[in-house]
Amino acid sequence: MKKEIITLKKLAQILNLSTSTISRSLNNRPGISQSTKDRVKKAALKFNYTPNIFAQGFRLKKTNIIGVIVPKISHYFTSTVLDGIIEEVESYGYTVLVFESKNNFERQTEMLNTMLQFGVDGILMSLTRETKNIQNILNILERVPLVLFDKVSKKIPCTQIIINDKKSAFDAIEHLINIGKKRIAIFKEAENSFISEQRFQGYLQALESHGFPIDEKLILSTEDISLKQGKRLADIVLALKTKPDAIFAITDSCAIGAIQVLKTHNIKIPEDIAVVGFSNSFSSTIIEPNLTTIDQPGNKIGKIAVKYLMQELERDSKDNFFNKTVEIQTNLIIRGSTFNA
Repeated sequence: MKKEIITLKKLAQILNLSTSTISRSLNNRPGISQSTKDRVKKAALKFNYTPNIFAQGFRLKKTNIIGVIVPKISHYFTSTVLDGIIEEVESYGYTVLVFESKNNFERQTEMLNTMLQFGVDGILMSLTRETKNIQNILNILERVPLVLFDKVSKKIPCTQIIINDKKSAFDAIEHLINIGKKRIAIFKEAENSFISEQRFQGYLQALESHGFPIDEKLILSTEDISLKQGKRLADIVLALKTKPDAIFAITDSCAIGAIQVLKTHNIKIPEDIAVVGFSNSFSSTIIEPNLTTIDQPGNKIGKIAVKYLMQELERDSKDNFFNKTVEIQTNLIIRGSTFNA
């Protein structure tokens, strides 16, 4: 037999009090005697009463819930961003709902609409690589505040938390040039990735500023920039008549895949081929040699995204969009894959 669910109305009937008195007592509001508050809380505990936050949100037009949408939860960088978001959101007394778009535009749209149905107070989002039509997002902005992070779009008039991907990649390539490397390959994503394109532009700019020629054979792209693809692309460059003496992969996982292949071919790292990754993942300190990489401070990005969203939630006027780009500093972490101790 199904156990009866105790509602606010039912609890009021049991105690012979009004629903507003029950609600004010549970929320410790003024104007209610302490003895009544104690009586209500004791009964709520006895009957396992749990407030319906969505019903409360409908009445108060506030749920204290923040929605978060990310392309892929399992990515190391994404997990560090989520850690920062959850920690910061909870410090404001809010709860987080996390959804994964799986880098699918239709799913992202569905998730946004679902969040509106849940009545979230605001949304933090990293866009899918397929995001081109932004009309739905503009419609969302008219309903709730939105802050973008990591994968963003200049077409969307909202606060955006980013790193300078172009400069970060430039610094990585310049480091390889400074240690004497002359044929530097890049492993990047195929089209439709704004971040990959920015890192590729940093790669090109660094080569050009140092007078290095651009060799198309050293520019390799893949749809899934993973460890598995890092291995596949490494096999391709090793088959070249003139091999590279360095590899820059736009993710750590791809770079680690490359290192694993180089080691199976008994190629000395970094003497023969140096390797640089991007994100400073936990795995970058486990692979041997340890991976030189760009430190992408995900936890900090998550916390700052929350702070800007909270500023928007606290604004009196909702008539105008916030439209600010906040750039977070990155650092090149030099390790054994480019440097001999």
